[in-house]
Amino acid sequence: MAVAIRLTRTGAKKQPYYRIVAADSRYARDGRFLELLGTYDPRATSGKVKYNAERMRYWLSQGATPSDTVRSLLKEGLPAAG
Repeated sequence: MAVAIRLTRTGAKKQPYYRIVAADSRYARDGRFLELLGTYDPRATSGKVKYNAERMRYWLSQGATPSDTVRSLLKEGLPAAG
């Protein structure tokens, strides 16, 4: 099972809100997922990205591949391990 860390879209029309999830890469974009890791609100003025860093590190250590968008969001602030 190839696990991907990616965004699923929620929210209303013209008002996007995303969940950061760990999901099997074969699942639909907004379908089943293994674990909810955080949220991303592109319309917020502050605190756009919130996630559980410990669980994010766990899934990355297990070989999960983040999508390009999630990778760019994580570059802004995944705390160093240790």
